Amino acid sequence: MKPFQPRFQNNKVQEETHKINRRIKAPQVRLVGDNVAEPGIYGREDAIKMAEDQNLDLVEISPNAEPPVCKIVDYSKFKYEQKKKDKELKAKNVKVVVKEIRFTPNTDDHDFEFKCKHAIAFLKEGNKVKAYVQFVGRAIVFKDRGLSLLNRFMEVVDDYGKVDGPFMMEGKRMIAMLSPKKAAAPSTPKKPEKPERVEKVSPKDTDDKI
Repeated sequence: MKPFQPRFQNNKVQEETHKINRRIKAPQVRLVGDNVAEPGIYGREDAIKMAEDQNLDLVEISPNAEPPVCKIVDYSKFKYEQKKKDKELKAKNVKVVVKEIRFTPNTDDHDFEFKCKHAIAFLKEGNKVKAYVQFVGRAIVFKDRGLSLLNRFMEVVDDYGKVDGPFMMEGKRMIAMLSPKKAAAPSTPKKPEKPERVEKVSPKDTDDKI
């Protein structure tokens, strides 16, 4: 019969991501860090004694080095800082989201403006945008119209996104990929409405544009 081993002991060992103190088995270690007066190679026992004298821990940070690299630190503080760094790194490596904006060669002005607003919102949120013109059936003969539409689209969103490369043709789609610009977008619209022009619009026309 195998001897009984308490579960919490096994779990505690599994939770540790670094070997510390007497769990370090290498006969020699390379000491580095602020708490070592003379960085270099030391015997394991000497390194542990140096850590104990400072009421700190000997922590193995590079186990695959020859000899393993260790630091003398407060292990609790060390773990907290490592978790903080991992969290920051994970935040930087957020999965890129690609939003699609679909046009056709016959997209009218109202629909075009509506989709441009959505594209700008996506770019301001930090998403990439895949804008494309879908050619259905014989509409493929209107490639020039699709190219003109994408160029017009790029002019409208220029303050918020940049083109990743030349337009591409994939099957019956003409595609433009955009990435958000790092610089803050201007707070005022690119083409502000003129008050005197709004006064001439009838209530009925105004309702249709909302």
